[in-house]
Amino acid sequence: MTPLHPAAAEAATTLQAIFDAAGAEGFAHARDLGTGAEAGFRADAPVIVASLRKIPVALAYARAVAAGELDPAARHTITEDNREGGGIGTDSCLHDVTLSTRDLAFFMLSMSDNAATDKLMELLGTDRVRALVTELGCPRMPVGRYRDLWDPVWHELGIDPEGDIDAQLDGIAEPRLRALTMLDPTRTASSTPREITSLLTAIWRDEAGPARACAEVRALMSRQLSTHRLAAGFDDDVKVAAKNGSLWGILNEAAVVEYPDGGRYAVAVFLRTRALGGRDPAADTAIGAAARAAVDHLRRLPGAATPQEGACP
Repeated sequence: MTPLHPAAAEAATTLQAIFDAAGAEGFAHARDLGTGAEAGFRADAPVIVASLRKIPVALAYARAVAAGELDPAARHTITEDNREGGGIGTDSCLHDVTLSTRDLAFFMLSMSDNAATDKLMELLGTDRVRALVTELGCPRMPVGRYRDLWDPVWHELGIDPEGDIDAQLDGIAEPRLRALTMLDPTRTASSTPREITSLLTAIWRDEAGPARACAEVRALMSRQLSTHRLAAGFDDDVKVAAKNGSLWGILNEAAVVEYPDGGRYAVAVFLRTRALGGRDPAADTAIGAAARAAVDHLRRLPGAATPQEGACP
């Protein structure tokens, strides 16, 4: 375990207070990309990553393109076999949709399109993505098509995946949902806040693959449409490139934030909430507040507020 900066106890206390005020169990980690200083709260505890798993899928795509193994302009059709329905983007389309390889990655990160993710996974292969997350220090992160990840859940709940899933879920008591294996990071695929910020650090430092591939992932993450969680904690002049995730009782987001003075910070915040679903403004606000508190702590450390060399465009 990498030790936190000696002054980080104050940041941890602040983070815990933010999580307690939101009525959520929280986990967070932030890293100064220039100095390596860190701050966090329960940064090495296992957490459910939800849609943050799409970051390494995007990196695998970008690396394959850089190696000449995938054509970003090639056309691919998302069919009923890729769609779960009720999701976002092409996942909710009624008819087949054809997109370029690059646009599959764009839909995946900008709006967290699960069907686009599954089509990319078909192109990349599970083995390639699994090897990548292991290489980059996130060996327990979930890898696979969404349908494959959800089939065990339906089996555990006794749900017929060919029937009306929403109607069947309505009849399941909350304790059974909370007890699901997929929501317990000690029993299922997971990561840690520190692992996630390490992954982002490698991407932003061009250490996660060819510079061209890392730059493409940074650009795609900067296009996320959702700004109501982590980005809401920062002023408009701060650039935020992020990916969020949600599951029953799980809200999270990870990002790199870049200040006008050149300061760059990887930050990841994970919450287990009181509500299983629906809107949770207090939890959303807590993610932004926690990210800002952790970064503010790092910016107050000696030498942290100076422009950093090698800043990525």
